[in-house]
Amino acid sequence: MPLLHQLGSGGLDIGRLITWVVALAIGITIHEFAHALRAEKAGDPTPRQNGRISLLPWDHYDPIGTTMILLFGFGWAKPVPVNPALFKHPRRDEIMVALWGPIANLIAAVVLALPVRFGLVPPDYVVVFADIIILQLILAVFNLIPVYPLDGSHVLSALLPVDKARRLDAIYRQYGPLLLIGVVMVAGRVIWPVVVLLLQLLLGVTFI
Repeated sequence: MPLLHQLGSGGLDIGRLITWVVALAIGITIHEFAHALRAEKAGDPTPRQNGRISLLPWDHYDPIGTTMILLFGFGWAKPVPVNPALFKHPRRDEIMVALWGPIANLIAAVVLALPVRFGLVPPDYVVVFADIIILQLILAVFNLIPVYPLDGSHVLSALLPVDKARRLDAIYRQYGPLLLIGVVMVAGRVIWPVVVLLLQLLLGVTFI
């Protein structure tokens, strides 16, 4: 559970805060590792050259974005540097590289949900699993929003005709930070219901 959410609900649960930190470490690590590995498979050595094909959480930590996830439940990890010009199939590979981060988080959520769904997790640990799953779902859904630098912006740009993609990229460069701040401010109203729905589908019950 995000730190400010806990404080706003009346108290700080150290156990759940530790769970949230662990969930965040798992989430950003597999998310960015998946981006980096898929980029290398596409022919780009840049992620490996920058030490990003790594399962060490601190290699993917962004001081601002990752801390925002811890505090608010929304944010980002340190972006994986890639060079799309080196991709074997530039536009298709850009889509796949962008999607594999959220896909990795969704896969992690499903894998963690299965033992809970089939009653293999002791009752005292169900909330722990649920918190980790929630964080994976937040990372997946939030990053699919088509606002730069989130993954959804790269997917949208690669799907558009080249001339429209260039105009969109120019808008992203000029207004991206402001758009992202706006998204973060209103994201909860849009993303949280989606996360709750996915959690209910995975576990059969919500924990929020």
